Amino acid sequence: MAAAIERGSTCNENMKVLSNAVPLSLKIIAECPVTKARACDLLLPHSHVSTPVFMPVGTQGTLKGITVDQLSGLGCQICLGNTYHLGMRPGPELIEKAKGLHGFMNWDKNLLTDSGGFQMVSLVELSEVTEEGVKFKSPYDGQVILLTPEKSISIQNSLGSDIMMQLDDVVSSTVTGPRVEEAMHRSIRWLDRCIAANKNPDKQNLFAIIQGGLNPELRKTCLDEMTKRNVPGFAIGGLSGGEEKDDFWRMVTLCTDHLPREKPRYLMGVGYAVDLVVCVALGCDMFDCVFPTRTARFGSALVPWGSVQLKQKQYAKDFQPIDPDCTCPTCKRHSRAYLHALFKSDTAAMHHVTIHNVNYQLTLMRSVRQAIVEKRFPEFIRTFMKRMFPSRELYPGWAVDALASVNITLE
Repeated sequence: MAAAIERGSTCNENMKVLSNAVPLSLKIIAECPVTKARACDLLLPHSHVSTPVFMPVGTQGTLKGITVDQLSGLGCQICLGNTYHLGMRPGPELIEKAKGLHGFMNWDKNLLTDSGGFQMVSLVELSEVTEEGVKFKSPYDGQVILLTPEKSISIQNSLGSDIMMQLDDVVSSTVTGPRVEEAMHRSIRWLDRCIAANKNPDKQNLFAIIQGGLNPELRKTCLDEMTKRNVPGFAIGGLSGGEEKDDFWRMVTLCTDHLPREKPRYLMGVGYAVDLVVCVALGCDMFDCVFPTRTARFGSALVPWGSVQLKQKQYAKDFQPIDPDCTCPTCKRHSRAYLHALFKSDTAAMHHVTIHNVNYQLTLMRSVRQAIVEKRFPEFIRTFMKRMFPSRELYPGWAVDALASVNITLE
C-alpha cells in the first residue's frame, strides 16, 4: 500500500517526504542545530518507525531466546531476517505459503531482510564470487548454491519484507587493493539487476548499499552512481569488520555528507552503544547488530556504564537488579544473584538477559531521539559519555575526533 504523500503543507516546514512511487515516506521531525543528527518518522507498509532506531537481528525468523510477543512488548517497531539462512531453511516456498515472513513468525510490525551478501564474508571459506552471483557451499548439507541478485530479490519477495537489501559484493573492511574497487563496481551493476528483478516495488522497498572499503574516492564514486538510482533508501556497508575506528567514522561521515537528506540512511552492522550515539551525530538513522543478543548469551548485560558480567562471582550475593533504573521485565523481577545462579544451570538465564539487552538498545535510541527533538542532543552526548567512561582520559580517541567533526567538544 503506497503511503499518502503530503504536498505543499504549511503546518510543518521541516517535513520532507519521498515520492509516492514507493511504499515508504520519511518525515524529518527535528534536526540537531549543532550535529548532523535528525529525528524522523519512517512510514512503512506495516507500521511507522521512529528514528534513530536500532533493529534487533532475528536471523531465522526469531531473536534467539525471546518470543515475538516479548519483542513487541519492548516496543520494537522493526527487526531483521536473513535471506541466506531463511532461503536455505525452511525455504521461500514454505514461507510464501504462510503469507510471507510476517505471517510465518506472526509479526505485525516491520521487517528488513538482509540480501545474503554478508555471508560472502562470514562464510568466505564456503563461497566463490563471479559476475553472475555468489556460489555457496551450504553449511547444512554441503550442496552448492548460486545466489544471484535476481535470486536474492526473488527470495525477499517471497519473504515479503518491508525493506529489502540489494545483493552487493561484500569484502572484509580490512581488505585493500584491486578487489575493493572490483566489488564496488560490481555492487553498482548488481543494484541495477536487483531493481529490475523486484516484483513488488509497490509493496517492498529496495535499499542500495554503498561500498568502496576504506578508500574515499571509491566510496565517492559509489555514492555518485547509486544515488542516481531512485531507490527508497540507502545503507552504508562494508564497515564494522575490524577496521581502525578512525577509518570507520571517516567513511561514515563521508557517506552521510553525500547521501540524500530526504531518504533514510542505514549503517549496517553497528551495535555498540558508543558507536550508535556517535554515528547518530554523524547523520545515520538506522542500525542493526547481533551484539546485544549474542553478548547476552555469554552473561554480559548492557548498562549505561558499560556492562555487568553476571557470571562473575562478585554477583553471587548481589540482590540488585541488573540496572536499578531499568524498567524491563528482567530488572523488574530478577536480581543479579538469581541470574548469576541461573547461568550455572538453566538456559532461561540467557532469555532474561536477552530481554534486558534488547530493551537497553531500544531505550537508548528512544532517549537519543527525544534529545534531538528537544534540541539538547549535544548535552545528551556529554552526559552519556561521562556515565559510560569513569574519566575523560578513557574516552576513545576516535569518538572524541568524530564528535569534534560535528562541533561537539567533550568536557
